[in-house]
Amino acid sequence: MDGVYLTWLISALAIGVLLMPLIKPPWAKVTSDGFIDFLRRYWLHIAIVLVIYNAKDFLDEVDRILMANTDGMLNMTPWIYAIEADMVLWVQETFRADWLTAFMTHFYVVGFMVICYVSIFYFAYFDDRYMADRISLAIFWVYILAIPFYLFFNVHVTGNYIPGMETLAYNHTPEINDWFHRIDPLTNGMPSLHIAFPFAVWLCLLRFDTDGRWTNYRRIIFAFVLMTAFCILYLGIHWFMDIIGGMIVAAVAVNIAHKLADPFWKIFDERTINARLVTLLTNPKRALNVVKSSTKKQVEKFAKPTSKETGVVLAVVMIVIAGIITWDLTHQSIPAGGVDAPVGVEAADGWLITLDDKGDSVELVVHDLSNLNSDIEVNQPQMDENSTYDVRGDILVMANQTTAMVVDLTKPSEAKITMDVESPTDLTIVSDDCFALLEDGQVTYWSFDGQEKVGPTPSQGDSIILLESSNGQIALVFASDPDTVQLGIVDGEGLISINVNATADPGEDEILIDQGLNVDLENATITDISFSDNKLAATIDVNATTRLVLLDTITGDSQLVSDHKFAAYDPHVNYGVLMFSAYTEIDPLNASDKYTDREIYIHDFTTNLTKPLTADNLDQWAPMVLEDYYVYQQMNDDGAISVEVQAKEPTLQPYSSNILKFGVILVIALAFIYIMQKQREANESSRHGIEHAS
Repeated sequence: MDGVYLTWLISALAIGVLLMPLIKPPWAKVTSDGFIDFLRRYWLHIAIVLVIYNAKDFLDEVDRILMANTDGMLNMTPWIYAIEADMVLWVQETFRADWLTAFMTHFYVVGFMVICYVSIFYFAYFDDRYMADRISLAIFWVYILAIPFYLFFNVHVTGNYIPGMETLAYNHTPEINDWFHRIDPLTNGMPSLHIAFPFAVWLCLLRFDTDGRWTNYRRIIFAFVLMTAFCILYLGIHWFMDIIGGMIVAAVAVNIAHKLADPFWKIFDERTINARLVTLLTNPKRALNVVKSSTKKQVEKFAKPTSKETGVVLAVVMIVIAGIITWDLTHQSIPAGGVDAPVGVEAADGWLITLDDKGDSVELVVHDLSNLNSDIEVNQPQMDENSTYDVRGDILVMANQTTAMVVDLTKPSEAKITMDVESPTDLTIVSDDCFALLEDGQVTYWSFDGQEKVGPTPSQGDSIILLESSNGQIALVFASDPDTVQLGIVDGEGLISINVNATADPGEDEILIDQGLNVDLENATITDISFSDNKLAATIDVNATTRLVLLDTITGDSQLVSDHKFAAYDPHVNYGVLMFSAYTEIDPLNASDKYTDREIYIHDFTTNLTKPLTADNLDQWAPMVLEDYYVYQQMNDDGAISVEVQAKEPTLQPYSSNILKFGVILVIALAFIYIMQKQREANESSRHGIEHAS
């Protein structure tokens, strides 16, 4: 558990206890015995609140994957911004002060814990079962009603969207920043639970506190709601519309909770549950008969349904449909067929090339991305695990330790050229008619018909440690200058030097140093590069970690894209985005299982936002972005490695599409029946009322 979170949790519990004499009913007393007794009497009420708290982590991960897999199609933030413009920016700029930021950051978390999760303890401790029944269900329904918005109506935090606005709370300290980014996908703006939960508690007190015993607490919560509204606007987290949404959700949740409280707690009241357990243990035959009788009554109700039963069926059908669609949208990647143990992958222009270890041999497996189930036989030299290869357009260039070969994939059985080489460590297609070959730290350039060409090379006595190319441009890293990228063009020999600066926020470096790690910027070394057009990404080893830097080769501007503390790898730039893999712990080898694997991230150049493509316990690496697909490698639970291909445009599997079609028809039919039944029941009720009056 993070140190800052533990501090917040202890503070919330302490504040909750200290407030008890102030908010208690006038006749009640606070005793130590009460802290033990209320757990026995209200354990299910407390469990409901704790389940909601823990369920949020799971749903946030689902939301992250949905946002990535739908490529922002569910992003409603532009609509909110069109309505509000820069109203929240005015709030932040008008009141901004360091002391206020510090206070509001801690208030944002601790106050939320006190009001939302300690509240139920008050009503349980002072044995107000009527209020505890309704408030626990109201909190439950607030979250249930918010789930569809969080999954399918994504609204970004204001500090990540409005120009000039900052997420003050998230950036208050590096430790707090890490905590927020782990637990918050930063897209769950609408509705604001920081408003919805306390507002629901306040509405319950306003509606159900008939004798005024909770007057003091109701006033405290009202003041808290007002402070929270200012807090979430000021800190750059929520929009004004999020506050309105939270209030509406709270009002609906309180109404639902009131209607369901009596029937729900008639079954799940802790006292009746205890009695049933005693019956089950002492007279199991009687308990079985009771279950059979209750089941029979429920079946009979659904055999002759009223609008109530039809409404239940309608709700179940809609939940099942939403669940299937959500599952499909969060499982969009498809493994490439015919691949046993991939050693490496290259992909471009509709082709997927995998170097695959077949056990008795190593060979290139070629797929057309439009058909991943069958591979294409290609003429190739005897490959091994150290072989290198590249693909662009319809041209595949490959080399083992002695032979290089160029193949046109439209004629895969024929080699355009074959040439002798000496243990090449890398090759890359530089342009539409040229490739570069790296041997013993030196580079040569060749046309596809085997003619040597001119290109940039290192000075005498120097060597190349990294080679990359894009549309006729060439990026080199020399052994003599390992923190600098040299840019040139094919058919030219001049180079432009760009230093890669991996300097991070001092606070981030201090955290690494506190972990016993050495941040060595003077001896930083570039470990990988990728570039396209004017964007160049480089991972740079600073000893304590590996940082990902994004540079603009025209303006010279640069930024750290990855978290400054966590190691990042495998950058790939193309089609307006940067993909990379990264850990989410400083020391993943000694972290909990949840943080030992690498995840895939996408950084969008247009929005300057980074979002996860994966969020699970599987290790993923070596991502590539294509025009219509994302490609990466993945180690599955059984240790097998696969090549995953995911379409940028979300697509439903045939079974999901068919279920959706059937579900729509079924929902229409059930909705019609439900409406008709409600009208008939209302008609009969009115008729009985008239007859009774006459």
